[in-house]
Amino acid sequence: MKLLALDTSTEACSAALLIAGQVYERFTVNPQGHANLILNMLEAILAEGGVSLNTIDALAFGRGPGSFTGVRIGAGVAQGIAFAHDLPVIPISSLASLAQASGARKSLVAIDARMNEVYWGVYERVENGLVTLNGVECVCIPQMVPLVKDRNWLGVGTGWGVYGDKLRARLGRAVNNNNGWEAEHYPRASATAQLGVAAFARGEAVVAEDALPIYLRNDVAIKTSVPVLV
Repeated sequence: MKLLALDTSTEACSAALLIAGQVYERFTVNPQGHANLILNMLEAILAEGGVSLNTIDALAFGRGPGSFTGVRIGAGVAQGIAFAHDLPVIPISSLASLAQASGARKSLVAIDARMNEVYWGVYERVENGLVTLNGVECVCIPQMVPLVKDRNWLGVGTGWGVYGDKLRARLGRAVNNNNGWEAEHYPRASATAQLGVAAFARGEAVVAEDALPIYLRNDVAIKTSVPVLV
């Protein structure tokens, strides 16, 4: 399977190509440059992999939650490419991608949502090496994130960098006492691609017009128009 993936939902911008287990990826942290960077990244990995968009089987993208502008860019680019090349699209949670990319076995994922809130998800890695969601994703103040029952969870994501003390006070001894949290983790297109292959096998691909962003806050979902790779 040849799967193309992208994520622009946070300060990080990335693109990846997964071909029979081989991954080609471009990744950078550049909060203001996603619209200018993502198409060049996609072109670069396609060239590196020696394939064209006409040979791609499916496209995965980070559907959010995350930066309002970043999520819109990602959805818009995914829709444009999918429309132009008649590709199925696999929306992947940016929180899940972050958890997958972190390498943690048990992760408490928090992306800074501004307005003194975090986008929150609880993930565990299962036997196939992929993460699975426990409960539901949500947006809330750090003092109200859902509690977890057992211990040795690792906090990952920018929300921990901003609200680490408040989250630790809320979660207490559930957070790994040795490492605590690692804030410098972001969703990565390579992780989005890994999750995308599994989601595609489960029949979770959608048509281009249904490749919509997820914001969690107010359940806003809109279509956008941005430059696309053709």
